Amino acid sequence: MDRVSYGDPATAALINQRVVAIRVDADHRPDIADRYDLGGVPTTAFLTPGGELLGGGTFVAPGRLREAVSRAASAFPLPRDSSLPIVEAGVPASAGFDRTEVDLIRLVLDTFDAEHAGFGSAPKFPHVAPVRLALDLQADREDLPLLDIAVRTLEAMGWGPLYDVEHGGFFRYAAHADWSAPQPEKLLATNASLLGLYVHAGRILGQERWFARAADVVHDINRAFSASNGAWRISACADATRQFSDSNAWTASAMLQAAAVFQDDALGKRALDVLERVLLSSYKPGDGVAHSAAGVRGLLTDQVAMAAAALDAWEATGNIVYRMMAEELMHYALRTMWDGSGGGFFDRTSDITVHAGLPCTSLKPFVLNCDAAVVLQRLAEAADDAAFSERARDTLDAIAGRAAGFGPLAAHYLLARRAVPR
Repeated sequence: MDRVSYGDPATAALINQRVVAIRVDADHRPDIADRYDLGGVPTTAFLTPGGELLGGGTFVAPGRLREAVSRAASAFPLPRDSSLPIVEAGVPASAGFDRTEVDLIRLVLDTFDAEHAGFGSAPKFPHVAPVRLALDLQADREDLPLLDIAVRTLEAMGWGPLYDVEHGGFFRYAAHADWSAPQPEKLLATNASLLGLYVHAGRILGQERWFARAADVVHDINRAFSASNGAWRISACADATRQFSDSNAWTASAMLQAAAVFQDDALGKRALDVLERVLLSSYKPGDGVAHSAAGVRGLLTDQVAMAAAALDAWEATGNIVYRMMAEELMHYALRTMWDGSGGGFFDRTSDITVHAGLPCTSLKPFVLNCDAAVVLQRLAEAADDAAFSERARDTLDAIAGRAAGFGPLAAHYLLARRAVPR
């Protein structure tokens, strides 16, 4: 978008003349980005002065962008029959329809691309949760069609264009349904989630092939994402230097799982070193962890990711300090982000600065609440505290009616339901 659309002189001139242009750093402020997400990054969103989302899209070519800017500026406020639709950010159109878990499984599996494997169409993202769901379900009942779905997707992602054979690592997504034309950026979070998936596949299926790709990803992350201070950078881009608590925590979790499978003490120590380094720079007693050393404090994503990693560290070492850290972080999230009337977690504390023109509306992120429920249940079992389990069930009940609107991402809810007893 910078190079092709915003870098176009005619487009830039029109934007400067007709609208107020605001750039949001989606990595630094995921809470703001989530409120305007229209299908992924980059997102170009058109807003009212009060922050109401009028419409927009992901990549927009220069000509279309000029047309959209002119329509938005000329027709403000836009009528509801405008060609720029009014969209409520973060809430699928089908939200509110509750379905049985059997229906949800069918809905997720129906998004499988029978021709090219993977879930969904173009652009093709490496969705991890549906593959993990298929693996777990087939392990329960030895279901060959589910095994085929999982194996074909693992093959397509790990041995197709999405994986960079020359330089290593997974690209963020592919432009086409057949996994061709991969987007060149490599993100830490993407590679960490796929590392965890291939380790899990190796465990479930007992095949060295999946472990081999996982070992490759371990090497790729430590080679391409390592920062000078020892933590992991958010991107493999040469000029990327930023490190965030949530992505480092998810990566530490995946590395600890890989270390256990490979019986690699050095890898486990590396993961623990990063975890402690990030905690040292971002943790404040009673106030959870910040998004980065000098970043915003009070985001749900950081508390959940770090609590999960701390539990993984406790299971790997037996050191109770890690378990106590996980408990404290989730207590902080329950105290500051829990929805006392509807259940579930909001994505940030109420005291985070909201700038003029940004919506103050609360957001209850679907996938992150699924992750939080799993962490709460793990805490209930680790600390023998039924109160955590009760909150885990309340969390899933609070988002159950929205699951059907998330397509393949509904697999996150189904996996959480498998982990949290009723």
